Amino acid sequence: METVMDPVLSEANAQIRRAKAAGSPVVQSFFDEPTNTATYVVWDVATKKAAIVDSVLDFDAAAGRTKTASADAVIAYVRDQGLTVDWLLETHAHADHLSAAPYLQQALGGQLAIGREIIRVQNVFGKIFNAGTDFERDGSEFDRLFEDGDRFAIGNIDAIALHVPGHTPADMAYVIGDAVFTGDTLFMPDYGTARADFPGGDARQLFRSIRRLMQLPDETRLFLCHDYKAVGRDEYVWETTVGAQRVGNVHVHEGVSEDDFVAMRTSRDATLSMPKLILPSIQVNMRGGHLPEPEVNGTRYLKIPLDAL
Repeated sequence: METVMDPVLSEANAQIRRAKAAGSPVVQSFFDEPTNTATYVVWDVATKKAAIVDSVLDFDAAAGRTKTASADAVIAYVRDQGLTVDWLLETHAHADHLSAAPYLQQALGGQLAIGREIIRVQNVFGKIFNAGTDFERDGSEFDRLFEDGDRFAIGNIDAIALHVPGHTPADMAYVIGDAVFTGDTLFMPDYGTARADFPGGDARQLFRSIRRLMQLPDETRLFLCHDYKAVGRDEYVWETTVGAQRVGNVHVHEGVSEDDFVAMRTSRDATLSMPKLILPSIQVNMRGGHLPEPEVNGTRYLKIPLDAL
């Protein structure tokens, strides 16, 4: 049966075609090897308006120390290019790194945005971390909560927020001109797809979200949140295309059925250990990257819930 494209995807396809004709956004990447995370500055040449996607706050878990070298490199680039930051975009509440969004916002401005389903994540993890009544579970830590299909812009470049749940319930992909920032939904074709076993994750939803993204034009540029160097590859890579994923993704290329994917993903996830920084990361990122308030002695503390995950 022929797949019927939903209206949001139809508009995203039209936007990508317009961007190809009018000029693509500039995308500058910053790769943090300790967390295998790619941060992006995406900007409009005509207006020098920009967005920062999935920033990293350096964190030494053994010492309990935060540093800002990764974020400072982003700030330096923005200032060197003379850019104005309109948006700080989070694809989801990351489990593998702390967001530097508040630090960047203080230095550069911009609205902090994430998908509306972050409220669901806040409710789940607010209980796990026993965050108490001081922690608002309404998404108010963010300036904008995107719904599927919400439109925004970076200068003259049109953008659309796509809800792509599965890895978490709140995952978003951002179509900015002809570039798509997929978060943890997809990895490079030779590495496959993201896990779906965190609270609220769902492998069947993940498959459907990926198939939705694969309805975009083959030449659409995909910018991924992570790379782990697949076996046999010596370099980190975090940019690909829809066409490359459709043909070559080892987990979800054309011809792989939903049931086969779910069986593979569920079996694979059962063998994976938790990310090293999941406990500090989630309790910070569910707060929009804000660290917990200092206690009476002036020190901030992160909790380690025992036997909870």
